[in-house]
Amino acid sequence: MLIRGLSLRGLEVFEALAATGSVVETALKTGLSQPAVSQQMRNLEAALGAELVDHTRRPMRLTAAGRSFLTRTEAILGQLRLAQSELTVMDLTHLDTLSVGLIDDFDSDLTPRLATILAESMTQCRFKMITAPSHEISQAMRTGDLHVAIAATTGESLQNITEYPLVRDPFILVTPQGFALDEADPLATLRDMPFLRYVREQMIGDQIEGHLTAAGLEFEHRFEMGSHLALMAMVARRIGWTITTPLGYMRATRYHDDIAAHPLPFAPFARRISLFAGSDWSDQVPIEIAQTMRRLILAHMIEPALSRLPWLSAELRLITNDTEPFPKD
Repeated sequence: MLIRGLSLRGLEVFEALAATGSVVETALKTGLSQPAVSQQMRNLEAALGAELVDHTRRPMRLTAAGRSFLTRTEAILGQLRLAQSELTVMDLTHLDTLSVGLIDDFDSDLTPRLATILAESMTQCRFKMITAPSHEISQAMRTGDLHVAIAATTGESLQNITEYPLVRDPFILVTPQGFALDEADPLATLRDMPFLRYVREQMIGDQIEGHLTAAGLEFEHRFEMGSHLALMAMVARRIGWTITTPLGYMRATRYHDDIAAHPLPFAPFARRISLFAGSDWSDQVPIEIAQTMRRLILAHMIEPALSRLPWLSAELRLITNDTEPFPKD
C-alpha cells in the first residue's frame, strides 16, 4: 500500500516542477491552479517526510533527496505512460485487408509495438506490414501498393492521399564524444573533420543537402552512406561528424558513449513524419492509427530523447493537428 499522501497527481506535479523550477509554469503545464500545485507538493513532501525542493530559491532547485526521488518518479510515470499507450484498443474488426508501410527509423521500437496493437485489433483481416526508407514508402503509396504509410514528408500535397502529421523531428549535429566546437567559429572546427553524409537518394539525405546548399554551406564530399547505423559507427570511431535527427540519434544507443549530440551551428531545420492514407479510406481508420502512433512516439521516442537531450524540448514534439505548416528551412 502506498504511503498516505502519495498520489499520481502529486508525482506528476513534482516531475513538472523539477523541470520548470516554477509554480506558475508547473500550473500551466499540469492544468492545475497555482495553489493546487503548492498543495500537491506540500502533501508529497509531508508523506515522504523529506523536503524535495528548495522553496526559498527562484527558480526552485531540487534538494539531494529530490534528485534521488525524481529518478524513481520518472521511471514510475514512464512505465505508466507506456502501459497506457500499449493498452489503446482500436476497433478495426470490420477490415478484411490492411497493408501498412513504416519508415525504417521505427524498426527497433515502434514498429513491433504497432504491429502487435494492429494485429490484436484485427481478428478477420489479412494484414501486411513492411519497413523501408521514406522515399520507398512514399512511392508505394503513390502506386497504391499500401493502404496506410508512415514516413517523412517533403510537404508537397499528394494526389488522392491524405496526410496526418505525427511528429516534428528537428535536425541535430552529431560528433565524436569530446569533440570541441570553437564557439567563435564552429564551422571552421567542423571543416577539420570529414562530413559523413546520407546518400542523396534517401529523403533525409536530399533534405540535408538542400538545406546546406540554400544556406551556402559547403563541406568536403568524401563519405556518403545509405545506412544510418554505419554513419553513427563512423562518428563513434572519430572518422567524421554528421547531421541527423533525434530519432536517428536515439536509434544508435550502442554508440551513445562514443558520440555527442549538439544543436546545429547554423540555421535550424526539421523534417516532419506523417501518416498517409488513400483519400478513399474512411477517416476513422487512419485517424485511430495516427492517434495510436502519436502515443507510441511520445512514450518511446520523444520522452526518452528529451530526457537525454533536454535542449530539444521546444523543437522535438508531436503534431496533433493537420494545419501546422511544414517546417521550412
